[in-house]
Amino acid sequence: MFATLPALLRIPLVMLLLAVNIVLHVLPLFALTLVKLVLPIRTIRLACSRALIVIAESWIAVNSRMFEWFTRTRWQLDGLADLRSDGNYLVLCNHQSWVDIPVLQKIFNRRIPFLRFFLKSQLIWVPLLGPAWWALDFPFMKRYSKETLAAHPEWQGKDMEATRRACEKFRHMPVSVMNFVEGTRFTAAKHDAQASPYRHLLRPKAGGVAFVLDAMGDALHAILDVTIVYPNGPCTMIDLIAGRIRDIRVHVRELPINDELRGDYESDAVFRARFQTWVNALWGEKDLRIGRMLEQSATRQQEPQRCVS
Repeated sequence: MFATLPALLRIPLVMLLLAVNIVLHVLPLFALTLVKLVLPIRTIRLACSRALIVIAESWIAVNSRMFEWFTRTRWQLDGLADLRSDGNYLVLCNHQSWVDIPVLQKIFNRRIPFLRFFLKSQLIWVPLLGPAWWALDFPFMKRYSKETLAAHPEWQGKDMEATRRACEKFRHMPVSVMNFVEGTRFTAAKHDAQASPYRHLLRPKAGGVAFVLDAMGDALHAILDVTIVYPNGPCTMIDLIAGRIRDIRVHVRELPINDELRGDYESDAVFRARFQTWVNALWGEKDLRIGRMLEQSATRQQEPQRCVS
């Protein structure tokens, strides 16, 4: 609708509207959170929690609609037909850019339960957004370096304790738990430093996935294996806002959660080896899928345009 506006007008306008959308949704979200904290009545708190999700879904929907209005990005989405808004999912995805988050929010909003990410503890200090994520029960994780743990061994396992507390809370609400299995965004430098065996991916970190599956128990009914591809290469949030991302391709497949995927990852060496093999195989399939998606996109771009009379 507004994608033809000059970039000099379009980019500041999009950023202004995104900021206004944040304020319009965050203020009632904070008000409801205050009510939820002050009143100890369970029925009121549950009603507030449901209302908070409605506000968050509206926030995401407006953001997604603005990107449709102000950009010409072409989307190809596969595997969304059988998703359930009443199902509880563990969502596993490759990670290339901060753009991954609005992409995931757009494709899953109101199709599955509200998507929650494990966030770095520092992000709680982001103005407006940090407190909003806290109000929406996003779990904040404090990660410690090997050097820090060596100096303070008593801090070992605190991140897992935070994960378990979050998972205990999630067991009693409809939820989709998001995990970027690589633990960080893909870059060529990180890929080379890891000597990754995959062409398009970093090495997966199996421990966090195993821990969530074990802590959530049978509260999760399926895994969503999500693959995101940007055929034109690496991109940033500014690229998205500016309309410079021409194509986004997303593939989703649902995987069952069986008993073999649940166990004590820390203490059971046999289970740990089996689970790592499963995650590595999953990542190998994803790497091949990314290659096919990129090849299909390149072929489509080379096809001559046909005029329709």
